[in-house]
Amino acid sequence: MLFIYSASKSHQRSQAFIIALLMMISLLATAEILFDMSKLQYYSDKYGSSAAERLQDWNEMLGSAELKGLPELEKLKRVNDFFNQMEFVSDLDHWGEMDYWATPVEFLATNGGDCEDFSIAKYLTLRHLGVSAEKLRITYVKALTINQAHMVLTYFTTPDAEPIVLDNLVADILPASQRDDLIPVYSFNGDNLWLSKSLRGRGQLVGGSDRIKRWKELRERMTTQ
Repeated sequence: MLFIYSASKSHQRSQAFIIALLMMISLLATAEILFDMSKLQYYSDKYGSSAAERLQDWNEMLGSAELKGLPELEKLKRVNDFFNQMEFVSDLDHWGEMDYWATPVEFLATNGGDCEDFSIAKYLTLRHLGVSAEKLRITYVKALTINQAHMVLTYFTTPDAEPIVLDNLVADILPASQRDDLIPVYSFNGDNLWLSKSLRGRGQLVGGSDRIKRWKELRERMTTQ
């Protein structure tokens, strides 16, 4: 009986190890490596010691076991507050281009960016912290208060739920029903692209997000940072 019990316990440990290994492989297959800390000195030399401090703070956030264990709504608040400390700067002033989608590393190192840089950085950080892509959309809108194109991040607790909006123009995370100042045009995540008529709905699926040229370019640049 002792031998049978030991074998059973050993089998259980083996099963637990295999399950944990499969979970880890699954996580690695979907996670982004957002920042290579071995390049910290490069960014410090190029943009100053404050750039290195911002990147270190972000890296600590990405690796925080405490943060990863929090409810998703608290993760959203922490990430939203963190990036909303950055300065808003137009692409033309910041990069000398009319439309440039910066990686989170570029955004933090240079301490500035425009609306898509805020939204993309929040999206990629939340994905790294375990929030499913199915719950997140980077949403291109017209902002009526400033009468121009704008980008926000939206989060759906369930597929049919009213989304909430993370925005660099408004500090509070609000439900879509309280953001009548935003008229959606399209939205996307790491997988799909939707056309949208209402901020509250999920929109019409029209293909993969790889159709968006600047999104593809950004993902390619991330592999070299």
